[in-house]
Amino acid sequence: MKALRFYAPEDVRLEEVAEPACGPGEVKLRVRNCSTCGTDVKIFHNGHQNLTPPRTIGHEIAGEVVEVGADVNATYGSDWRVGDRAQVIAAVPCGECHECRKGWMAVCQNQTSVGYQYDGGFAEYMIVPQQVLKVDGLNRIPDNVGYDEASAAEPFACAINAQELLGIEAGDTVVVFGAGPIGCMHIRIARGVHRAGPVYLVDVNAERLKMSADAVRPDEVVNAAEVDVVERVMKLTGGRGADVVITATAANVTQEQAILMAARNGRISFFGGLPKNDPFIKCDSNLVHYRQLHIHGANGSAPEHNKRALEYISSGQVPVKDLITRHIPLDDVLSAFQIVKAGEAIKVTVEP
Repeated sequence: MKALRFYAPEDVRLEEVAEPACGPGEVKLRVRNCSTCGTDVKIFHNGHQNLTPPRTIGHEIAGEVVEVGADVNATYGSDWRVGDRAQVIAAVPCGECHECRKGWMAVCQNQTSVGYQYDGGFAEYMIVPQQVLKVDGLNRIPDNVGYDEASAAEPFACAINAQELLGIEAGDTVVVFGAGPIGCMHIRIARGVHRAGPVYLVDVNAERLKMSADAVRPDEVVNAAEVDVVERVMKLTGGRGADVVITATAANVTQEQAILMAARNGRISFFGGLPKNDPFIKCDSNLVHYRQLHIHGANGSAPEHNKRALEYISSGQVPVKDLITRHIPLDDVLSAFQIVKAGEAIKVTVEP
């Protein structure tokens, strides 16, 4: 079968490999969609400390069950059958550590990941490992949800994880930094699930701002390359600031600006990680103190967030179909990385 294999930074090859065999405690999928994200681009250029090459990459996966290991259903109390449609979690908790026992599976200290320690979805077939099944991380796709939409449930789950920490209330003013697919999902979750009030979208790329704004219709777009973002948000909010600020971008300055523009009792999500060689920001601690600000990290998701994402897509609360603006065949998978890097699409999905 064909698979995209990572050997080293910028040495990523689409090649013929042996079709994987399904063990007694595993499930084999025919991959139908594996979507791409900025993390894939980072892996392509820089690798990752948790990725052991050679490795089939790709972690936003939906596919069709083609084989169920003999022990699977009895072991996990499941009822998987050939022909079932399934979505796979990416971040795989151990289910046993202190954090997992507390219900904090998104921050499992022993977390492994599909496409890192296990072969991922940029391939015609893949094996769902036992560790995924152990934590109930293989999810049925609702009948009215397409494979492409289901593959978007994984990044969607990460956004759900971030927002449940923020306590967004009806009518809250929300600012989202980053006009990529995650920024778009954040806007739709804030509105569709939490009934937020005005939502403002910030980016420095005018073309990406327009493309995303045409899809998710924020109340206003703010081009940070042209205006003082903090000043503009303060004006839009009558000097009060934003109730919620989400930095869905890997730019240090956005985290600093988030603190400056947050209203009293404001909640801030540092959703996008910063570069490893420049992870520090300047923070006016007195603003945090006197405004009683709440600053949250957000990293990945738990299996439950993936299930909730599929439910929101199925119910129509948070549509994602229109955010998938490019469909790429597996034969042309390397072009997907360039499209994502250049910001030429909202969401790109690969179809083996």
